[in-house]
Amino acid sequence: MKKQSRLIQGNAAIAQGAFYAGARYYAGYPITPSSEIAEIASRELPGLGGVFMQMEDEIASMGAIVGASLVGVKSFTATSGPGFSLMQENLGMATMGEVPLVVVNVQRSGPSTGLATKPAQSDIMQLRWGRHGDQEIIALTPSSVQECFDLTVKAFNLSEKYRVPVIMAPEEVAAHMRENIVIPEAGEIEVVERATPTCAPDSYKPFCFDEGAVAPLARYGSEYTFHITSSMHGEDGYSCNSPENAARRVAQLHTKIAAGRDEIVMTRYFGVEDCHTLIITSGVVTRAARSVAREANAAGSSVGVLQLQTLWPFADAEVREAARKAKRIIVAEMNYSGQLAGEVKKYVSDPSLVTGVTTYNGSIMTPAHIAKALQ
Repeated sequence: MKKQSRLIQGNAAIAQGAFYAGARYYAGYPITPSSEIAEIASRELPGLGGVFMQMEDEIASMGAIVGASLVGVKSFTATSGPGFSLMQENLGMATMGEVPLVVVNVQRSGPSTGLATKPAQSDIMQLRWGRHGDQEIIALTPSSVQECFDLTVKAFNLSEKYRVPVIMAPEEVAAHMRENIVIPEAGEIEVVERATPTCAPDSYKPFCFDEGAVAPLARYGSEYTFHITSSMHGEDGYSCNSPENAARRVAQLHTKIAAGRDEIVMTRYFGVEDCHTLIITSGVVTRAARSVAREANAAGSSVGVLQLQTLWPFADAEVREAARKAKRIIVAEMNYSGQLAGEVKKYVSDPSLVTGVTTYNGSIMTPAHIAKALQ
């Protein structure tokens, strides 16, 4: 039987992806261009047996979803640049406490209030480094409405499996455009549930600092009594300031992500393999790059496009492999400073081959911007 498709907005696809993954708690504060996610959650979560809460600000929103996750409910919020900045402290707490949750940051033009209804890709470094201290995080970015749905489900799965906050970072264009997508039937694609303890309650430790380890997570209110703190802590969750413990704690935040790298890092490749010119993109800029590549290849050129669906951790091996035979590498992105190009240069054999193509005026990058660099 042919699957039925639906014409749906990107923000709606994100909300539906969250519901499909089992999210039943949303706390947030309205902000353009993410507000449709909150509107849909307010309308549909009660019917799913879930809870929607509009909070007084984004600081409280993050605190609320941290608490909801710790009582065992898959939780999420959505925001944009200024709100995402306010979330950083509690996002750091969730990282330190290994609390699974999903934050949607619909990227818009800044700085500050900026162009509130216009797209940008200027939060790339904030996604990775917005929180202070040594930590790892996962950030995904979709290029289509279908990917808005698919990557949201993936975001929840990765968050639950690795006990880490995951950020979905579409640009305003991806969030607001409408396309036909297929929403799978329940059970058709994997939905990961967090591992829970099976030991005796008095033996339970909420953390494990072994290399690559992820401890099972009990829920507040269960027979397992445990402590979560943002301070440096031991495997029992209580504060511990010894150098040996701190070294193990910080290392494990990194090694658990490194251990799952092959599952976490997602890319897509289009066009000619072993190409002469490689275009590297993320998000909706991928669409312009693919258009340029199709036309160039039809005219006899040799162009490939590497789309980074996972922004963080960075796809270093995939970039290195795709660029192996390229004579020219174009990195196309919607920010002034070439945040993505700077990362690419770290992982190619000759950084002088990398050319950055940027736009930063609040308009979407078009094929013409990239085609000019090909000439």
